[in-house]
Amino acid sequence: MFKETKTHEITVDTVILTLKNDSLQVLLVKRENEPFKGKWAIPGGYVRMSENLDDAAMRVLKEKTNVDNIYLEQLYTFGDPLRHPVARVITCAYFALIRAEDVNVETTDNVQWHKVNDLPALAFDHKEIIQYSLKRTRERLELCPVAYQLLNEKFTLTEMQRAYELIMGKNLDKRNFRKKVIQTEGLIELDEFSKTSSKRPARLYTFESIKLDSKRAHFIKKEKKS
Repeated sequence: MFKETKTHEITVDTVILTLKNDSLQVLLVKRENEPFKGKWAIPGGYVRMSENLDDAAMRVLKEKTNVDNIYLEQLYTFGDPLRHPVARVITCAYFALIRAEDVNVETTDNVQWHKVNDLPALAFDHKEIIQYSLKRTRERLELCPVAYQLLNEKFTLTEMQRAYELIMGKNLDKRNFRKKVIQTEGLIELDEFSKTSSKRPARLYTFESIKLDSKRAHFIKKEKKS
């Protein structure tokens, strides 16, 4: 029999992405303790002995940002021996795409949204984790229109294209985009139009149902309290 000794800690970290002010943004918290005290980080914390990873991810997110009732997808496990400066810490990262209006984030000096393409100096390997979540999201765009998770329930094709552009980090040809997206399974053309005074009203669309087809996907849903 081998005698086992504790050699590492387990944490969970969560990347929350949304569209705000015509930019893709990520929710960050300012660290209150060392290491990296005062640096920005994605919300994270240690897994308790009594918790599974999913429960820990939701608890930590609620404690750090007061955000709950969202879908989290298990992203990847980061275990570089040098990712933590003073201990051996393995983290299971989660991420979510959310509509800004669906989650009431009370921003403070220690909890704020930051543009993905203009991040401050981050703690640990959190820049790498955010970049990996973007990579995963961009890969999903080739399979199904995950950008709908960032859009209002009813949206114009222009708004949908802009969501794609912000995720991909590049401009897309309008004609080619519309030709391709109009064939998307589940996309419904509505007999409704946007209400704007400065531009000609544009037709609205919605999605009937979307399934994120990925064997790696693992979604958590907390039921809203009545």
